[in-house]
Amino acid sequence: MNRLRLAAALTLALAAASTAQAAELKRQAPPGPGIASAVVVPPGATTVYVSGMTPPAISAAGVTPPVYGDTKTQTMGVLKRIQDALKLEGMDMKDVVMMRVFLVADPATKAMDFAGMNAAYATYFGTPTQPNKPARITMQITQLVNPAFLVEIEAQAAKLP
Repeated sequence: MNRLRLAAALTLALAAASTAQAAELKRQAPPGPGIASAVVVPPGATTVYVSGMTPPAISAAGVTPPVYGDTKTQTMGVLKRIQDALKLEGMDMKDVVMMRVFLVADPATKAMDFAGMNAAYATYFGTPTQPNKPARITMQITQLVNPAFLVEIEAQAAKLP
């Protein structure tokens, strides 16, 4: 009988230990850029998938065609939109675990402005006030739904109860 109780107690202790280990997000985030190599989301986390967000116009309403700005400006607008979507679900940018960034070459330079996108991105991730880094992929594409858009970003966020 004592062996049975000991076995049951050991089983409960092991289960509690593995639950405690699994009860946190694990980020493999080397020093440097605000990008994680991998993020592990344990069972039980609430996950939010944010659709691809495009930039808001920076020109006054009714200006035709609307002005969206350069890649850095557009990225700032897109990240703010992602942040707003997450806030509706009780989350913030610290909860982002994965991002997919789609960049178009700037017509003015005929090149993808990775530095401009990364400068805006660095204001949200890997900072002293928000050190969490999501996994991320950045790719150049030929065009987005609106020819004036230079960036679109989709994100996934996860938060433990």
